[in-house]
Amino acid sequence: MDSLMFEPKIPVAEAETPNPWRGFAPGSWRTTVDLRDFIVKNVRPYGGDGSFLSPASDRTLSLWNKVRDLLKEERAAKGGVLDADTELVSSIVSHAPGYIDRELEVIVGLQTDKPLKRSIMPFGGWRMVKTGLEAYGFKPSPKLDDVFPALRKTHNDGVFDVYTDEMLRCRKSGVITGLPDAYGRGRIIGDYRRLALYGADFLIADKKAQYKSLEVDRIDENTLRLREEITEQIRALRDLVTMATSYGFDVTRPATNAFEAVQWTYLAYLAAVKEANGAAMSLGRVSSFLDVYIERDLREGRLDEAGAQELIDQFVIKLRMVRFLRTPEYDQLFSGDPTWVTECIGGMALDGRTLVTKGSFRMLHTLQNLGPAPEPNLTVLWSESLPEGFKKFCAETSIKTCSVQYENDDLMRPYWGDDYGIA
Repeated sequence: MDSLMFEPKIPVAEAETPNPWRGFAPGSWRTTVDLRDFIVKNVRPYGGDGSFLSPASDRTLSLWNKVRDLLKEERAAKGGVLDADTELVSSIVSHAPGYIDRELEVIVGLQTDKPLKRSIMPFGGWRMVKTGLEAYGFKPSPKLDDVFPALRKTHNDGVFDVYTDEMLRCRKSGVITGLPDAYGRGRIIGDYRRLALYGADFLIADKKAQYKSLEVDRIDENTLRLREEITEQIRALRDLVTMATSYGFDVTRPATNAFEAVQWTYLAYLAAVKEANGAAMSLGRVSSFLDVYIERDLREGRLDEAGAQELIDQFVIKLRMVRFLRTPEYDQLFSGDPTWVTECIGGMALDGRTLVTKGSFRMLHTLQNLGPAPEPNLTVLWSESLPEGFKKFCAETSIKTCSVQYENDDLMRPYWGDDYGIA
């Protein structure tokens, strides 16, 4: 069944400027950045089974077959690295738009200008980048040798500046591993949903208000650092707008439908993985958030179930293609080229309702539509109170695919609330 996504049953004039928050229950989320409030006010818990789910669309299967061919080429390449950039330092706006097949892609955006081409992020440490490139048969640009470390200090340079002699001896002997010079990138969970709900203009205005609130009579080191970091965040949001514009999207405004909600959320995540080579780059908790938009489009006749599943399938294809340039030593420690794109699914709300939605089923269903995969790392927040239909679906999916992770929501929720994420 073809998606109704590109054939909305509404007048053209209305389609051009719909109210992005139409039909959403009001709350504090309208005036302050508060995703939890939005979700608990608007989520539609689902207690049924997976009988409503749709198979992958023809164009998704065609796209996935192209990606599988690329993955096969990648596995056959030296060290499992198909291609790498040797010139451009990666940033949100560093590369031209990249596509797999524009005729087949619904959700678009790649880390570089080509699929599975790995970017370089030398601000963490130039030696690691250079070692990684050379190990897989790529020659780093001599220009970058002139920049690092002579003109630009990296994170690793700073780490070695503060190591004591004893620390260096422990490092050299291997008594201690996982030190910050090799593992200092962190486990990062951004709230990528914000771009879809609010748009960049709202988020920039919020950051400017935070900056203004730090104009105090006495400025200490912490205040100075916060002002600098907020300024960097504003610049990053503006870069995100520029990157999205290169793909033809105006993310200054909130998403107006399910397609835009998925695309905006992915673009926000894409901006993060274009700039940060995190030890883990978690997605957060997006499936039930996106379900709010999908349910609204289904009610309005803008989308059918096949189209809803197509959005999630194509979103997951992009997440499966996230790549970072690692060193061979890293790959020996963590086999399988992991990125830990963790998506948290389900769980319970503090008010006793389940946060399982049809979107929770759709996200897990990608493991059947596209086949099992370690990424994204689909993690069910398990509770004894979850709906029985969802419990059975999780069990069936786990048995068929061996690709579902579980965390104890009953243990985590009292400490971290009902909108936490996992890295």
